[in-house]
Amino acid sequence: MSVEIGEELLRVEGLSKSFSIDNGMFQKKLELKALQDISFSVKRGETLGIVGESGCGKSTLGRCILQLLKPDHGQVLWMGEDLVPLKGEEMRLMRSDLQIIFQDPQASLNPRMTVGEIIAEPLRTLRPDLNATQRRERVIDMMQGVGLRPEMITRYPHEFSGGQAQRIGIARALINGPKLIVCDEPVSALDVSIQAQILNILSEIKERLGLTLIFISHNLSVVRHVSDRILVLYLGRIVELASGDDLYQDSKHPYTRALLTAVPIPDPKRARQRNIDGLVGEIPSPINQPSGCTFRTRCRYAIELCAERRPPLEAIEGDRLVACHRWREIGVAAIAGADAAPLRNA
Repeated sequence: MSVEIGEELLRVEGLSKSFSIDNGMFQKKLELKALQDISFSVKRGETLGIVGESGCGKSTLGRCILQLLKPDHGQVLWMGEDLVPLKGEEMRLMRSDLQIIFQDPQASLNPRMTVGEIIAEPLRTLRPDLNATQRRERVIDMMQGVGLRPEMITRYPHEFSGGQAQRIGIARALINGPKLIVCDEPVSALDVSIQAQILNILSEIKERLGLTLIFISHNLSVVRHVSDRILVLYLGRIVELASGDDLYQDSKHPYTRALLTAVPIPDPKRARQRNIDGLVGEIPSPINQPSGCTFRTRCRYAIELCAERRPPLEAIEGDRLVACHRWREIGVAAIAGADAAPLRNA
């Protein structure tokens, strides 16, 4: 991305979100901890990728940033103003700056509205000063900007393919000229060839309009293609945050390393030669999380300390962050090609 990265636009501080889960009649409700003490910042013109397995809290984090879900604790500072206390009209006025592109393009579109009505809806809500002709002109311009023909304006969502429907969703998100867009797995439901088209549209629009993006995905290949920095979530906690190049070339956390081994390599010879450090077992329940480091039950480097104490999110090498007791030793072992057993027994 050639967009110049500027000053801090968004800062998230100590964000936590839990959900109450029914546990049967006359039983105490269970607490599902979706996000725990999340802190990071996003600069103007930057794309921050957020990755992790399903159930790690990626979409919940995106919705809490936009206040579609209210966090239990913490701050979401947008250009210095905390969004969390805002309600009603105050928050509605912020919607011009903050938008979202949803994962399922068809499910996010109202089947009873035409494409023109869907894309124009934010204008009717936030730009009452525009008349019908002005709204139509803006809708047509935006449709052409995302590769849709103007004559499609009277069609309904069911008449479009998944890729075309996602273009409609992108146009709707852009119509009011937002500064930040949360892309919540916008290509995961699309074919590979269509994914590339949508990613190219997002890249072109980002450069042309100087947008800031938060790109959520479980596909690390996609995230690497679009992101300046990447935040890795596991069970609602940040385990690593680094630039895209640093993360892919020298990841520090064993969870990140395991995710990277799942990325396919098109060269069979290289694929057979690489060091496999994959995930084992299933992700624990967010209702009953392991003590200490939540990743320890699946980590080949775990020791007794990992069960006793949660690793702090430590700043290393400038603004890079990692939460692992043994990241230094793991890095040395990986470089030397050492087996995990000596580390586990250390």
